[in-house]
Amino acid sequence: MIMKKLMTIFLMGTTLFAANAQTTSDNPLLKKWTGPYGGVPAFNEYKVSDFKPAIQFAIQEKLSEIDAIVNNPKAPTFDNTIAALERSGKTMSRIYTVYGIYGSTLSTPEFDAVETEMSPKLSEFSDKIVQNKKLFTKIETLYNSKESKKLTSEQQRLIWLYYTDFVREGAKLNVQDKEKVAKINQELASLFTKFSQNLLAEEHNQYVALKTESDFDGLPTEVKNAAIAEAKSRKLDVMGCIANTRSSIEPFLTFSTRRDLREKAFDIFVKRGDNGNANDNNATLVSILQLRTKKANLLGFPTFADWSLSNKMAKDPKKTIDLMMSVWEPAVEKVHQDVAEMQKIVDAEGGKFKIQPWDYRYYAEKVRKAKYDLDQNEVKPYLQLENLREGMFWVAGELFNLSFKQITTVPVYHPDVRVWEVSNKITGKVVGLWYFDPYARAGKRSGAWMNAYRDQQKMDGEVLTIVSNNCNFIKGTANEPVLISWEDATTLFHEFGHALHGLCSNVTYPSLAGTSVARDYVEFPSQLLEHWLATPEVLNKFALHYKTNQPLPQSLVDRIEKASNFGEGFSTVETISSSLIDMKLHLTTSPIDPHKFEKETLDALHMPSEIVMRHRIPQFGHIFSGDGYAAGYYSYLWADVINADAYEAFTEGKGPYDKEVAKRLYDNVFSVGNTIDQEKAYENFRGRAPKSDALMRARNFPIKDKK
Repeated sequence: MIMKKLMTIFLMGTTLFAANAQTTSDNPLLKKWTGPYGGVPAFNEYKVSDFKPAIQFAIQEKLSEIDAIVNNPKAPTFDNTIAALERSGKTMSRIYTVYGIYGSTLSTPEFDAVETEMSPKLSEFSDKIVQNKKLFTKIETLYNSKESKKLTSEQQRLIWLYYTDFVREGAKLNVQDKEKVAKINQELASLFTKFSQNLLAEEHNQYVALKTESDFDGLPTEVKNAAIAEAKSRKLDVMGCIANTRSSIEPFLTFSTRRDLREKAFDIFVKRGDNGNANDNNATLVSILQLRTKKANLLGFPTFADWSLSNKMAKDPKKTIDLMMSVWEPAVEKVHQDVAEMQKIVDAEGGKFKIQPWDYRYYAEKVRKAKYDLDQNEVKPYLQLENLREGMFWVAGELFNLSFKQITTVPVYHPDVRVWEVSNKITGKVVGLWYFDPYARAGKRSGAWMNAYRDQQKMDGEVLTIVSNNCNFIKGTANEPVLISWEDATTLFHEFGHALHGLCSNVTYPSLAGTSVARDYVEFPSQLLEHWLATPEVLNKFALHYKTNQPLPQSLVDRIEKASNFGEGFSTVETISSSLIDMKLHLTTSPIDPHKFEKETLDALHMPSEIVMRHRIPQFGHIFSGDGYAAGYYSYLWADVINADAYEAFTEGKGPYDKEVAKRLYDNVFSVGNTIDQEKAYENFRGRAPKSDALMRARNFPIKDKK
């Protein structure tokens, strides 16, 4: 998942507006980043109380820079308009990086209050830029100018991006409608913040207490130790507790033999934001949906889904639904087959119940062991987090000639965070920094994501990119290696794929750098990197038993390969159900009852009763904490079509480490950012458009004959 900076390209830039010296010196957030690597965030100096005055100052600075561009008496040129926009707002960009880090990893009631106050003000600020008539006139003049055709392709692309983004945000509306859109955006900003804070509170406040030894029955040692550590960290008078986060709940549902406790754990997790308390998100999300519809209508679109897809590869909501349904039906059939096998085990054990959602993971493990002689607990001792991190580095070196060296000379925002210098291992040239924040903790949102602290650019000399990966692995006890599941290892590689997309960027302008691509394309590079986890080279070198240091036995590797598609029905159904709900929510123009809408939509899809959506509506942070993935959660499937087709370029060649294919991948995907249309970029890599058959083969689903 990409956690983009909370504002758009209007925050990018480099120059520092002349400021009151005393104000600047007093507030560390207003200082330029200093130190090595072109400067790094001074995390050791920032305080929550710094944010409000820093943001207020940066807003005025940026607006003054916009005024200077607008009031330039010379005819608009690329340099005095577009390049000037790219150079503006660096102070705000730096502040927003740190602001986003606090919001997602260091949240406190004090910061929440600042976020609640500043969110609508920041939305108002953004609209003042995009709705500036004189500024848009200059951009439009360049967009329509014949002289612009003489610019480089990257410069033409950047003009196109500014023009289309401004139009999409309402630059061509009349004054009255602009005011309406701006008001809606401010209301949405407040609601997004409220939704996110409610969800974080639910995850922190709720847990499953483990009070007796029998409450730990079935749990692997590392899960048990993590539960004990969690209870101690919360100062609870119980033996252990399971936190209400995916990284804690899913292992418990997989291994606990206590069906009653599995049901409790499942219940608190799927009811996050849906408990009728102060953190209930239902009214908030209904308001978000209504405001989005009004905004889309003002901007000339029948639904929010149509507006959202206007800058995506898919373009048309129907195309996304058709793709999702083509995968949905075989996935549902696979789930029914898997559940039948689970039910046989329940019946054989004398269980007088039908498989329920809190049983699925537990009995899926039993089926996996019976069918493939493969137990997650047998694999997990080989999956040490630190070894797998080294494995990712090795893959990056083999594919893209990158090398990683840990450094301790830059500040970090939490003791868990570590930093690596990233270089080209052939030339020795430093290309960026990689920050790694791997562990769950209070105040950190659940899930896994990538951040770009600073985008790569070459406008006025080389600017190194700074990226981070953030996960929620369970830290466990001291002096013991952190062991993770195969699913978590896949997530680790996925997020590192996003990081590599940023680190490999080689463009001129920051707004076109790295992951600044269409939402339904950005997940392609990250999903693609997941494949390298299962390559024999990685398993033999880095999947080493934490006690014996021996690699995975070949017999176990063979069983992993044989079971590679096991659970594909489950993972596809839980994800696609969320994607379909997302799209249908944003195609609906009337107010909804979230519970009724969810039930009726899933019933119409014949959703298997043994599975729930990966994200139920009241906790669907992807789509209600901001607009990024709204009517866009389908992007994971859309990108997976491209991913499956792209990986076949390697398997059709010399294998996963084919140097020629890797170079094409770097040259046409990982390094080019948004300097070229993504469809064209992929065709340059593959020689043709992606074919969906590759996805069906990858998931072991039947391929329908094309008539």
